[in-house]
Amino acid sequence: MTPRYCSALSYACIEVRGADAATFLNGQLSRALDMLDASHAPLAGWHDPRGRVRALLRVLRRADRWWLVTPADVAAATAKRLAMFVLRAAVKIEVAPDVGVAALLDADDSWLASHGLPADTPVNGVVTLGALAGVRIGPSLWHVVGPRSAIDAFAPELPRASEPDTQLAEIRLGLPAIHTQVVEHFVAQMLNLDVLDAVSFDKGCYPGQEVIARVHHLGSVKRRMRRYACDAHAPIAPGATVSAADGSNVGEVVGAAPADRGFELLAVVEHSASGGELAVDGAPLHELPLPYAIPTT
Repeated sequence: MTPRYCSALSYACIEVRGADAATFLNGQLSRALDMLDASHAPLAGWHDPRGRVRALLRVLRRADRWWLVTPADVAAATAKRLAMFVLRAAVKIEVAPDVGVAALLDADDSWLASHGLPADTPVNGVVTLGALAGVRIGPSLWHVVGPRSAIDAFAPELPRASEPDTQLAEIRLGLPAIHTQVVEHFVAQMLNLDVLDAVSFDKGCYPGQEVIARVHHLGSVKRRMRRYACDAHAPIAPGATVSAADGSNVGEVVGAAPADRGFELLAVVEHSASGGELAVDGAPLHELPLPYAIPTT
């Protein structure tokens, strides 16, 4: 396939700076960050005390600051709420207006090598490209994060991809995004964050840790995120209801993107209903595979 580049995604970057930034983030987010270096950019959740996901962030450690990449529609509110917990710590949190996020799709090994992106970079691995950070999101998807001027100048020879192309690639990787409509709707395990290495079960306390740990060690969740195809003719919004054949509410859409026919989407659905007839807004759903196994608990 021909490599393509989308120079502007609807993501924003929350910038965290200060002498206590690492300690503060390690105490707030679900992923252990105390030993994180600049070569790795994992996902991490920020949860409320009930274990429900307030924000899902991709965490990049830079030389003198941290970048937290998250959908633009929740970035300002997330930064403001995070700042409420700083108290006396030497930490400054703000949305960085000059930092953007782009996407590189379907680049082969030779193209990657010629542009300073080693083909053997692991998923969540980071490659520094001057002022930019290239983050491998999946086998055929990279995010490029950094100053907007540098993003615009990167890979000018490539044809442009649309943002829905990138959203579809993320859905096919089973990667959720938390938009305004679904803030605080899901416990971490419902979004498969435990499978996606976005939760550390052997770190110290953080908001929601007790609930998430109890689910992991003692309990179970009745719903998990799955991937579906849908022949709907109108866009499907995050938060849309997934209905069973009898009309009962058995799930909720996390995100959707246009596909060759209709849409593909991620939805959190009850285990007990996942094998039955499901629909969104009257349009039938057909389950598709994810690149990882879905736990049954």
